[in-house]
Amino acid sequence: MTFGSYVRAAREDLRAVDKRFSLRQVAQRIGVEPAYLSKIERGDVAPPSEDTIRRLAADLGQDADILLAMAGKVSSDLQAIIRARPQLFAELLRQLREMPDDAILRVVREVRDGDW
Repeated sequence: MTFGSYVRAAREDLRAVDKRFSLRQVAQRIGVEPAYLSKIERGDVAPPSEDTIRRLAADLGQDADILLAMAGKVSSDLQAIIRARPQLFAELLRQLREMPDDAILRVVREVRDGDW
């Protein structure tokens, strides 16, 4: 599923129960033109900026990191963390690539709850 088709499906699912999620109203709330949002949903233009994706995610009740990843982007806060120690984070990500989700969650919990 592409970024645009995912956004459209999420918006249409919400619109089925709440008319406030029309393309025009969502576009107005996130600060873009309806035609631009329509082009995003159809995949006629590249995904928007990080800020616009974050506003869109908030409006649709979606996880911004997931939408950013679908758009082929990495959030600016994660970029800053990686830039601080690029070699270590590159190695960490490469090691995590083949690990099952439950193993990654254990690592996350240990880092979060660890006594450093």
